Amino acid sequence: MKKSRLTWLAALPLLAVAALWFARAHGSFAAAHPEATAPPPETVPVTAVVAKVEDMPVELHGLGTVQAFNTVEIKAQVTGTLVAIPVQEGQEVHQGDIVAQIDPRPYQAALDQVIAQRAEDAAQLQSAQLDLQRYQHLAKSNFAPVQQVDDQQATVNKLIAALQADTAAIETARINLDYCTIRAPIDGRVSFHQTDVGNLIQVASQIGIVSVTQDKPISVVFTLAEAELRRIQQAMVKGALPVSVYTGDDKTKLADGQLLTPNNAIDISTGTIQLKATFANDDDALWPGEFVNARLRIDTLHHAVTVPLIAVQHGPNGMFVYIVKPDSTVQEQDVQVAYQDDDKVVVSKGVSGDDTVVLTGQSRLAPGTRVALNKGSAPSNGKS
Repeated sequence: MKKSRLTWLAALPLLAVAALWFARAHGSFAAAHPEATAPPPETVPVTAVVAKVEDMPVELHGLGTVQAFNTVEIKAQVTGTLVAIPVQEGQEVHQGDIVAQIDPRPYQAALDQVIAQRAEDAAQLQSAQLDLQRYQHLAKSNFAPVQQVDDQQATVNKLIAALQADTAAIETARINLDYCTIRAPIDGRVSFHQTDVGNLIQVASQIGIVSVTQDKPISVVFTLAEAELRRIQQAMVKGALPVSVYTGDDKTKLADGQLLTPNNAIDISTGTIQLKATFANDDDALWPGEFVNARLRIDTLHHAVTVPLIAVQHGPNGMFVYIVKPDSTVQEQDVQVAYQDDDKVVVSKGVSGDDTVVLTGQSRLAPGTRVALNKGSAPSNGKS
């Protein structure tokens, strides 16, 4: 046992020499061939897209409300029993269509009465005129006093005035009779019935029967910051400004129209200006009272370089994007943004129309990082 321990101790110097030689040889090989020992660079998966050159609309966004172009409350102009509402709730009507009917019999009777009164007064006038002619003939022969002629002339004049009053009474009676048939004053949509057939409608109570809202065309009133008014006015000088409206979630377009006018005053309490736009609304996409998102186009940037908004990063020195180079590495490129909306950015400097920019995965990137494009990404265009 003691002899074997001595043998092992004697071999230690030889093992140390061999280990030293191996370490030196291995170090020399590593220094001469670093690619054989260095770990491969990490490849980061990213999504990328090629920048586009396109016309970019410059839009101002505001919240708005759909308003009927005109709204008319249908009320009776004569007192009577409501005998019919010949239109259905929600029905589209045209100007002149009958929307309600008041019992016309009392007013027809009143018209017949004044017509009869006029006929009576006309007969009396005819008789008085004949008497006047006789008195005038007799007065020429001194068989009738002048006073009698004058009195008869006054009687004729009185009956002429009565006949004129009868004519006016007939016109009034006819108007009241016409009021029994209520017609739509505009094209539009009928509301729910506000009263039912059989009720006594009194003019003094001002109870509405139905209302008619004109929804073709229709309006949208929306607000923008007062600071935008000057830009809008300058754009209006060049021509009509298009307006698009979207649903409340700002995802679905409802209609396209054009700006009618800004309001005549700025709201000093909110610092905003109201604007009104009109829409044909032939498909009934807009409904009075609906809340919408309005987009007013005041300009178009032609041949602009655009990239998705999510591609632009914010750094200590400003905004930048990662551009994919031909060797599948990325470089950090500072950019200047001329305009942006909810989805896109117009880059005025730093990106060309055929550069491939990274959309997602930027948090793991640094200049020189090797990337692999995910499925669905635009292929690198080969431009450095």
